[in-house]
Amino acid sequence: MYQNVIFDLYGTLADIRTNEDSPYLWRKMSDIYSALGALYSARELKLEYKRLVAVAVEQAAEKLSQGNTWKRMHGDGTSRMAKNQAEPDITEVFAQLFRQKGISCDRTQARFIAITFRVLSRMRLELYDGVIELLEQLRKDGKGVYLLSNAQSDFTRPELDKLGLIPYFDGILISSEEGVKKPSPLFFHQLLDRYHLDASECIMIGNDEYSDIAGAKAVGMDCLYIHTDISPEVSGTVDANYVIMDGDFRKIESLILKTRE
Repeated sequence: MYQNVIFDLYGTLADIRTNEDSPYLWRKMSDIYSALGALYSARELKLEYKRLVAVAVEQAAEKLSQGNTWKRMHGDGTSRMAKNQAEPDITEVFAQLFRQKGISCDRTQARFIAITFRVLSRMRLELYDGVIELLEQLRKDGKGVYLLSNAQSDFTRPELDKLGLIPYFDGILISSEEGVKKPSPLFFHQLLDRYHLDASECIMIGNDEYSDIAGAKAVGMDCLYIHTDISPEVSGTVDANYVIMDGDFRKIESLILKTRE
């Protein structure tokens, strides 16, 4: 039925819980920065991090809205849309926090700090039941399997490795690497164009009716919505080709592989 299956990651394949407001997180990050010569109190570090992230989003939105492809899709006067769909690489924010205190920081060190931040803020990371079995069946059936994730590369690539998912994908697109995120049609087209996929032969599977489902429909792609504990609240009936409201991932196989050759 479908030649290619495109997955969202968090809330779809994996259950993740994080808390970036945890006092413990900011005390530990303050200890790390201070030990490396960048003296911050926990409160100062948290506030400055959030400020720099907001600046990074504004800069990414400006860059996105000036791109020729974005202009062709949306025209001018779309700064608010660009801000909602732009995705900066916040690893640079961790480097800036050092430089503001007069401490040099290269990409390798910034990446280590970003990974540390993620580990300290993460409370849960585990695959949903049935994920590996479905991915293995898709590979066995010769389907193309892709990941389209709104995420930070230096948070997510180590987590993909930890979860053992990388070998199952033919392609992985992470929003911070592309500068744009779902539901932007541009992000979907980047995947389709890079891997020479026909949208009519693809299905998007995700747990967010806005980012995953509306985004897929905007590029003419079928979609399957699965509601999980960390899905945004649903506003009415989900407009998807397939809907699983009880979070049972094992139901996906019978829906999208029901016409196996």
